[in-house]
Amino acid sequence: MRMLHTMIRVGNLDRSIAFYTDVLGMQLLRKSENEEYKYTLAFVGYGDESENTVIELTYNWGTESYDHGNAFGHLALGAEDIYATCDRIRAAGGKIVREPGPVLGGTTEIAFVEDPDGYKIELIQLSHAGKGLEG
Repeated sequence: MRMLHTMIRVGNLDRSIAFYTDVLGMQLLRKSENEEYKYTLAFVGYGDESENTVIELTYNWGTESYDHGNAFGHLALGAEDIYATCDRIRAAGGKIVREPGPVLGGTTEIAFVEDPDGYKIELIQLSHAGKGLEG
């Protein structure tokens, strides 16, 4: 088995697609509407779904916001240089909510970005990804 996608509900599909493609550099892989049940799905990612885990953006027509609750934490993306990545995200209009630097209590370098619906996206320096707090 392998991980296929993570689904998040969004309040404005066009705005979310623009964020994930224009700000984070993903590709819109596919989009479909279900008129009977009034929802639209858009899949975004850094490569084809046959080889990469992607994000499913679900827009339930007429629903503009969601309560995220306290169980969901964040999505995580690896980047070669999180400092330059944050500069590019900021220049593209993205919101950095935690500037790049070492994680508290460790050496792994991280940053956090927030998408238009308030979901947090952690950026992890790829040289530290998968190594735990000490990196």
